[in-house]
Amino acid sequence: MSVASLPTAAAAPSLSLSGKVWRSRGGDALVARAISQRHGLHAVIGDLLAARGVALEAVPGFLTPRLRDSLPDPSHLHGMDEAVARLARAVEAGEPVGVLGDYDVDGATSVALLARYLRAVGTTAHVDIPDRLTEGYGPNTAALGRLAAQGCRLVATLDSGTTAFAPLAEARVAGLEVIVVDHHAAEADLPDALAVINPNRRDQQSDCGDLAAVGVVFLLVVALNRELRRRGWFAGRAEPDLLQWLDLVALGTVCDVVRLTGLNRALVAQGLLVMAQNRNPGLQALAALAKMEGRPSTFHLGFLLGPRINAGGRIGPSSLGARLLLEDDPDEARAMASLLDDFNRRRRSLEGTVTTAAANVAAAQADAPVLVVDGEGWHPGVIGIVASRLVERFGRPVLVIGTEGGVGKGSGRSVPGFDLGAAVIAARRAGILVQGGGHPMAAGLTVDPVRLDDLRAFMAERAAQAWVRGEAPPPSLDVDAELALGGLHTDLADVLDGLAPFGPGNPEPCFQVSGVRVARARAVGADHVSCRLVDGAGAGVQAIAFRCRSRPVGQALLEADGMVFRAAGRLKLDTYLGNRRLSFHIEDLAHDGR
Repeated sequence: MSVASLPTAAAAPSLSLSGKVWRSRGGDALVARAISQRHGLHAVIGDLLAARGVALEAVPGFLTPRLRDSLPDPSHLHGMDEAVARLARAVEAGEPVGVLGDYDVDGATSVALLARYLRAVGTTAHVDIPDRLTEGYGPNTAALGRLAAQGCRLVATLDSGTTAFAPLAEARVAGLEVIVVDHHAAEADLPDALAVINPNRRDQQSDCGDLAAVGVVFLLVVALNRELRRRGWFAGRAEPDLLQWLDLVALGTVCDVVRLTGLNRALVAQGLLVMAQNRNPGLQALAALAKMEGRPSTFHLGFLLGPRINAGGRIGPSSLGARLLLEDDPDEARAMASLLDDFNRRRRSLEGTVTTAAANVAAAQADAPVLVVDGEGWHPGVIGIVASRLVERFGRPVLVIGTEGGVGKGSGRSVPGFDLGAAVIAARRAGILVQGGGHPMAAGLTVDPVRLDDLRAFMAERAAQAWVRGEAPPPSLDVDAELALGGLHTDLADVLDGLAPFGPGNPEPCFQVSGVRVARARAVGADHVSCRLVDGAGAGVQAIAFRCRSRPVGQALLEADGMVFRAAGRLKLDTYLGNRRLSFHIEDLAHDGR
């Protein structure tokens, strides 16, 4: 395909059927041409790399990310050397170590990574995952007490702990030494712990702020392995190959939806290669149940494996996901994977029910810049997913709160430009929330239901500070280029695969096709629409739009009646029984006006 068929700017309607503004992601045409020529790349790849801001000299490292080129010295993180020294003494003394983690995928992979390493170097690791329904998020007195009862005087709390002031103060009084390994937003004060390793500490200068918790744990393992080597621990013992656990790092990184640039990109790229070797019995069993086909990709991790591991913590035993990732017996792994698959089916049913109810509540808050919706009995295990669905639908930050027994448990998702984690922390410090914290794009909280109106007012005030007129700008869709329908083919999809792994910071390419009509549209699955897009030149491509049957995009496809559209979407290769077929996954639709 020629460069001419890929203009750097895509003509687009001002507002789509889903209410989005389509923006051209086009980069500098001269840079794009230089990238293609100097590195011998397809013109498409040159355009896309330039649009993503990849510098000419950085192209080889971007296309073939190597861990040794990206891995920093772990000791640059505050608390790292203190934590490593204490853990090394525990290994040498045969002292058991408690490993406490969060119940989501990032927490489960973090726990599995550290516990597997400790066991590989001859140390007993006792794992505890607090129950999300009865104990909530992060370290608590009961969980720390359980570990102490197993003989642990040293505990590492992973993917949590940065704001756990009271539990860690009590742990110190009880004689426990706690190492916090986290990545969540920190306050000016830190908890009373032996060490707090967090690239997002306010006093920390680091390029690792985008790491998921499992990425920070990997740096801890690298540093600990280096220290044990220095101390001669591996004289006469086999030194573990740390790369064997990069499948866990990749899984946690993708599922925590952090930026896939720099070190994260290298961790995920290498981790996908490790995952393809099927070394982890738990992941192998789960992949079989999820019917994973082909090479592992970020899609498989984020949409097939991740939701199933999360399902244990959402509506089942919180520890089940971590236990699966730690299991070496194939039969036991298959049994646990089957349980998680069952929980995931139940989770999907609950999610649909709560999403419908929450959307009705949100629709009544038309003027609110931040949607704060609540309902009695909404299952706390699905409210985070529901918040994501409402952000997709309304294009605004959303807090979804399930109340029961006079307590509200909430989870939120945001949009670019509004730091939801900071807003939730500020609300907690203002006394509106009982607990709360998170990332710029996601947060969790506990609130007394009588303070919900105060929370809504507080969030509106934060929005007024963040945005002009206090309103979120219309949601946008970044389009890489406009293509002729006849230019969509399997060879192009193969070329685009060279940019993987895709995720935040390196989005999957999105293309626009214009002057297309809809043929053979039909509803499929629970809420999807399948169709064929055709143009006046006789070209056509099979297409599908997900989760849209009852929304404007889905309705337009089903009722097209000869209308002409512009469609924005992504190219996918479907492989079935050895046959490869191209499909166009519709992200959005707009009337063409032709």
